[in-house]
Amino acid sequence: MGILTGIRVLDCSIAMSGPFAAQRLGDLGADVVKVEPIGGEWQRRVAAGGATGSQVNVSFLSLNRNKRSLAIDLKSDDGKAVLRRLVESADVFLQNYRPGVAARLGVDYDSLAAINPRLVYVSISGYGESGPYVDRPGQDLLLQAMSGAMLSGGRSGEAPSAAGQYIVDAIAAYNAFEGALAGLFHRERTGEGQLVQVNMLDAITAIQMQELSVFTVGGKPQKRSAEPHAHVFIRAPYGAFATADGYLVIAFPPLRRLGEVIGEDSFLAMDEEVDGWSRRDEIFAKTRERLKARTTADWLDRFAKADIWAGPVYGYEDLVDDPQVIHNGTFVEYDHPTEGRVKTPGFPIRFSKTPSEVERGAPLAGEHTREILAEAGYDAEAIEKLAAAGVVGEAE
Repeated sequence: MGILTGIRVLDCSIAMSGPFAAQRLGDLGADVVKVEPIGGEWQRRVAAGGATGSQVNVSFLSLNRNKRSLAIDLKSDDGKAVLRRLVESADVFLQNYRPGVAARLGVDYDSLAAINPRLVYVSISGYGESGPYVDRPGQDLLLQAMSGAMLSGGRSGEAPSAAGQYIVDAIAAYNAFEGALAGLFHRERTGEGQLVQVNMLDAITAIQMQELSVFTVGGKPQKRSAEPHAHVFIRAPYGAFATADGYLVIAFPPLRRLGEVIGEDSFLAMDEEVDGWSRRDEIFAKTRERLKARTTADWLDRFAKADIWAGPVYGYEDLVDDPQVIHNGTFVEYDHPTEGRVKTPGFPIRFSKTPSEVERGAPLAGEHTREILAEAGYDAEAIEKLAAAGVVGEAE
C-alpha cells in the first residue's frame, strides 16, 4: 500500500508543472484521474526534441504515469455535471488554468468547496492569481529571465544563458506537490480542505534564498565577471573548464594547493579570500590555460589525491550508465502497451515501508473513462448516453 493509497486526485492541469505534480502524488499511491479534453491535451501531440513516440509522445509519457484518463467536454453543461460528481468524492483538485479560466468553467475553489468542503484545491499560475502581471504568459524561459537567475553566471557584457531544463516548471511542480501534501495533512488534523496557491515567479525566486539574501541583507551587487564564472557570489576558480579531451568542473579549491597541482606558481602566494574575489578573471583564465594540457581522467585523479573538489561534465549518455545512478535505482523501467519498454527517471524519495511504484504508464486519452464514471455511480446506459452525445470520449 502506498502512502497516498485511498486518496483521489483530479488532475485538470496541462503542460508540465501541473502534470508533474500530479504524477508525484500518483507515485505515492494516489488514484490520479487525468481530466482532459476529448482527444487528449495538447502535450500529447507536441513532443520535446521531436521524440513523438508511437501513440503517446515522450513528453507526455514522462509526466503522466500512474494516472487514469477521463476524456470529457468541460465546456458542456453535462460535462461540468460529471466533473462536479467526481468532486464529491475527491481529495485533491489540481489545475493550472490561466487566472480566471477556472471561474468561467465553474471549477474555481469557491464553487468546488461548496460541493466538497474537505477538498484540497491546488492552483498553479505564472505570476499569481492577481496583480499587475496576472495576464502575462507563465512560460519557463520568461520566468528564468525575470527572476534574476540568469544573471548569476556567464560573462559580463554577454547575453545570459538559460538553464538547459524547464527548471521553473519543475520547481513549481514540487511546490504544488508539497502544497498538496501539506493540505492533506492539515485536513487530517482539522477535517477541512483549503485553497493552495503556487506561482512560478515565487517558486524560482524562493530557491535563490542564499543569493538574494546576499543582495538584500549583505548589500552585495550581482556582478558578473569577464570570464565565464559559474556564480556571481563565489570566489574563483568556480566553473567548467576544457581539458585535452573533454570538460570538468572545479569548485573553489585552495589556491595554493591548486597551483601546486596544475603548475601555476602565481597562485602559491595568493590569499584566496582576497585575491579569489579581486582577481577572479585572472585566476579563471590561468586555470583554463593549464587544464588544456591533460585529459579529464588525469586531472580528476590528480585533484582527488590533492583533495580538490572537481568532477566530470556528463552528457545524458554518461549519466544513465553511471554506477552510482544504477546503484540508486534513479531510473525506473516498465512496459507500456503502445510505447514498449520505457526507461525514465523515477520518484527520488525513498521510503523504507512504503516505496513508490509504477502501477501504470501514461494513459491513452479517455482510456479509463467508463471505469471512472462507473465508480462515480453512472450505470452503463447513462455512460452510453454521455458517449453518444460527445460529452465524454474513449481511447481508440
